[in-house]
Amino acid sequence: MGGASAEDLAELLSELKQRSGRSYEALGRRTGMSRSTVHRYCRGEIVPDNYGTVERIAKACGATKAELDELYRRWTHAITSLEHGGKFVPSQHPTEPDEIGSAEHAPTPDQQVTGRHLLDQEAAGRAPDPLARGVISWRSRYIDVRHGFTFLGMGLVILCAFVLTASTSPMRQSIRPTPQWVNGPSWTLPEAPVPRTLFGVTVNSATGAMPAFRVGAVRLWDGGTRWAEIQPERGTFDWSVLDRHIDGAEKAGLPVLFVAGGTPAWASPTGPLAPYPDGSRAAPPDDLNDWDTFVRAVVKRYRGRIQAYELWVLGNDRRFYAGSMESLVEMTRRASQIIRAADPKATLICPGMGQLWTAEGRQKLQRFATLGGYGYCDVAGIKLYQRTPSDPPESMLELVTTVDRTFHEAGIHPRLWNTGTTYSIPLQGSLDETRAQNYAVRFFLTGLYARNFNLERMYFYNWGGTKIPIVLQAVGGVPTRAALAVEQLQRWLIHASSRSCGHGMAINLPENVWQCEVTVAKPGDHHKATIRWTIGGTAETTAGPSVRAVRRLDGTTEAIQPGDSITVTEEPILIESRS
Repeated sequence: MGGASAEDLAELLSELKQRSGRSYEALGRRTGMSRSTVHRYCRGEIVPDNYGTVERIAKACGATKAELDELYRRWTHAITSLEHGGKFVPSQHPTEPDEIGSAEHAPTPDQQVTGRHLLDQEAAGRAPDPLARGVISWRSRYIDVRHGFTFLGMGLVILCAFVLTASTSPMRQSIRPTPQWVNGPSWTLPEAPVPRTLFGVTVNSATGAMPAFRVGAVRLWDGGTRWAEIQPERGTFDWSVLDRHIDGAEKAGLPVLFVAGGTPAWASPTGPLAPYPDGSRAAPPDDLNDWDTFVRAVVKRYRGRIQAYELWVLGNDRRFYAGSMESLVEMTRRASQIIRAADPKATLICPGMGQLWTAEGRQKLQRFATLGGYGYCDVAGIKLYQRTPSDPPESMLELVTTVDRTFHEAGIHPRLWNTGTTYSIPLQGSLDETRAQNYAVRFFLTGLYARNFNLERMYFYNWGGTKIPIVLQAVGGVPTRAALAVEQLQRWLIHASSRSCGHGMAINLPENVWQCEVTVAKPGDHHKATIRWTIGGTAETTAGPSVRAVRRLDGTTEAIQPGDSITVTEEPILIESRS
């Protein structure tokens, strides 16, 4: 019964494949699987561990609703038979020698995904790869009768079959349940304008110069504005650098985010040194009245000119703040009270929280939330960055999910601004020009993608510096290709409202394809558009019934007809519809 059920499922899949006229390779591209994996599904050599995989293959073949229902019935019988100890019976479907060579009849190392492989990946803190999520090799659970005859002899096969049936498959019991398959975008929300301020940069220069390409907001840090630099002695303030920054931002029409940090040595003589040459400390001041005096002086001088205040640069990184969370919450409370009284329109960002890939960083974030620190601010500042610069920007969404879970446990849901990166970024190697361009653009698209987590702004670190993996513009230089691509993205979205974002098979695209949908409304032109890219590699997609053009980051436009093939790469493209 078990073999027959699996064979029935494979038979219908094979029929759909033949009817579609698509090769295994074409189906693999459309579903994000390897050619040989799709082939083995259609032969019945492996059975998907979730119906979503079957459905995606069937839809790529043009299956009707009735056929999808029948596939679900057959898949259910096959998987039920597997649960009850059914043995694998090889399918008799003929091979297609023009597509599959004899070497592909046996599973390759990347196809032999077992339950142990899934558990090992998850224990190591890695998300299981797409193949591991969608399929468990029958050969990893049961004896292949054909190979048994060849190598073991009839008697040994019968013995193994008896042992496996009687054991109730302990490996099967150890496998974690497959996550529920959800078909649809990651989120769909009422249309909302894409804010200009989503596209922020941290200014890493003391000159007061601003970017020579389009940005929406600036953040001041590592540019001569630390507390220790502004107030080198008790009672003495040097406003020269901060004045230059504020004047430059006003001329450029850019809202300013001022960041506090770097306690002067005179305010904390025995505090641990911060990683700066000015002798600033990574501790709160010995007397919090000194903190009050500094905050009061800044807001009094720049009332109405500084739009937002980040109340400490990195509150959970001991290199920048080595005090207790209780003291940081108290500093936040006092600063909030002072700023709200002097400039009630200013936006208050709680101390930035980084190190979120580490347990210590997450624990301190949770502690600050548990102590009620976020009750004194308008926005939570978090530091999003990849583990390494070569990781795709979309991996930062794991940190967003971690932060959201922490806030949910604390019973709060604050607005989020991404206000920085990791301190070690200058130590990480530079990216090549093409990848730097694509990653810079996708950095901001990741922010758009995280709209459903209340993420509002992305401050790229940094503008002006050159000792970083992606350089946008050196002070006194011209914008790089990456900077110009970020500017082009903003042109695409200047009149846009976001509608939804999603990726992969859940939205009927290849697994490696990501996209965000927007509506563009400008005088004389109202249409829908999609920004689409891959997280790695390329993929083939098909233009929908109303698609009219594809725009690229270099400013070129290609006319497209419905049904045309659109190649998607790691470089985002804008797909425009007629209305």
